[in-house]
Amino acid sequence: MGSFQKSNGMGSSALLETSCGYLLQELQIIWDEVGEDQFEREKVLLELEQECLEVYRRKVDTANISRARLHQQLAESEAEFTHLLLSLGERSLPGRPEKMAGTLKEQLNSITPALREMQLRKEERVKQFRVVQGQIHKISAEIAGRTEYNDSSSAVWVNENDLSLKKLEEYQNELQRLHSEKSDRLQRVEKYMSRIKNLSATLGMDSSLIITKVHPSLNELSGLSKNISDGILEKLDSTVKSLELEKQTRLDKLQQLGRALANLWHLMDTPYEDRQQFLHVTSLSSMASAEISTPGSLTPDIVLQAETEVKRLDQLKASKMKEFFFKKQIELEEICSRSHMEIPSRSEMEKIINQINSGEIDHADLLTSMDEQISRAEEEAASRKVIMEKVEKWILTCDEERWLEEYSRDENRYSVSRGAHKNLKRAERARVMVNKIPALVDLLISKTRNWEEERKKVFLYDEVPLLAMLEEYNMLRKEKEEEKQRDRKKAQSKVVTQHESPFGMRPGTSSHHFSDKSSNGGFSNATPLNRRLSLGVQQMGSTSISSPTESISFAKGGRKPYGQRKYTQKGFSYHLREDTVSVVSSFSGPFSP
Repeated sequence: MGSFQKSNGMGSSALLETSCGYLLQELQIIWDEVGEDQFEREKVLLELEQECLEVYRRKVDTANISRARLHQQLAESEAEFTHLLLSLGERSLPGRPEKMAGTLKEQLNSITPALREMQLRKEERVKQFRVVQGQIHKISAEIAGRTEYNDSSSAVWVNENDLSLKKLEEYQNELQRLHSEKSDRLQRVEKYMSRIKNLSATLGMDSSLIITKVHPSLNELSGLSKNISDGILEKLDSTVKSLELEKQTRLDKLQQLGRALANLWHLMDTPYEDRQQFLHVTSLSSMASAEISTPGSLTPDIVLQAETEVKRLDQLKASKMKEFFFKKQIELEEICSRSHMEIPSRSEMEKIINQINSGEIDHADLLTSMDEQISRAEEEAASRKVIMEKVEKWILTCDEERWLEEYSRDENRYSVSRGAHKNLKRAERARVMVNKIPALVDLLISKTRNWEEERKKVFLYDEVPLLAMLEEYNMLRKEKEEEKQRDRKKAQSKVVTQHESPFGMRPGTSSHHFSDKSSNGGFSNATPLNRRLSLGVQQMGSTSISSPTESISFAKGGRKPYGQRKYTQKGFSYHLREDTVSVVSSFSGPFSP
């Protein structure tokens, strides 16, 4: 109460001027009027003083709290400002004083604009990070093949402790790398799809079905973002390889069919008009897989049509193959006949025809082998040409020798008759030719032996060894000369005897007896010589020959029919086998063994 009064006394005028002092004065007036005692008055004034102190204390506490809050706000602002500077990677903010002065509110008011600016920068920087990281996550999900990726940028977590431009640049570089990888993968996908479309068009397939089977997003009609994951790229690569393998398989098949068609056309002389429909198939024979890109050029229908055509031509070829084979056989026989070489037997030819009918022999290989046989026959005929010319000359000379023998036995050869002078001139020419026979035969023997040594086989003339014929001829000629000499000696001894005997024969008888043998000697009665010649020639498949000239006339025109031929060489007959080439090449055909 005293302190209150003291205070009241010290500032009574001031208190009076206030509502509180006026009220206290009014309270004292009331007490004076009522007559309130001093104790009660002091008690009330003490209570008033206590109540005032409580009010002041509360106000002071409130002021302290407000000051502490301002200190905390200022400290938090400073700390936040510093954190923002660090997180944004900036050292300071232009316009903010380094040292702050003034009251707390003044300091707080000076830092608030800078803090607000830093907060706005942070928000903008966070947006940039969120956008970049969102794109990174999206492209990474596309590359990984995660189509369920949430495109919402709010789902992206941003590390707000590091919002520096350096970190943002790192993310941007990563985003650029991912964009480049995505672009590269899209290009690879487009290349694969383009390759699939081209291959499908060439093979006659539906490319959209193939691409959709790889992944639905690759179909342009799906409206989905293309899946560019590693798995899809591997599937596309395997699909392309599978289509390329199918393309190569079909190309190999068509090339095989094309070669078969070309061979069949060549064998059967197919007209150009009939070939036009399949010329595109034969044109593939020399082309590589990479060179073929025309749509529909390797479709299954084309392969099926080519197979059907080859089968049809095979059946047609089988019906015409006999005709071709007979032409080749006739050509071979003509070559053999001209060169007097051995001709294949009819029975063996019939066996080959039966095998052609049964399909056991490949037609093309058979004709090829026949062409080889014809070629070898022509080559051997060429090697025999010189010898055959000499043989023909020898045979012609022997014919002249036989005619000369018959002419010498003719008793009327010197009579005056029509054509006698012509026979006389022919006889003179024949004697000149006959005198050259030994040298001609020796030359033939020498050339024939050289031929046989070179070729390691026997030289046959109409199935008879030529050397045997020549040696037999020399032997018979030698025996005939010896017989001739004996006849002359006998004739001379008879003449001497007739001169000595009073009853000798007339000269005409001896002359007539000599003319029966002719100047060249006849061997119709020479039994031992005929037997020897007959045995030798029979071993060579000939009939008996009564004289060297008759032997040659047989060699010239005495060829046997096919059914009566006897083959003396080993391995002459055909050895028909399953292998076509060995079937035809195994028989010696027109060649001597």
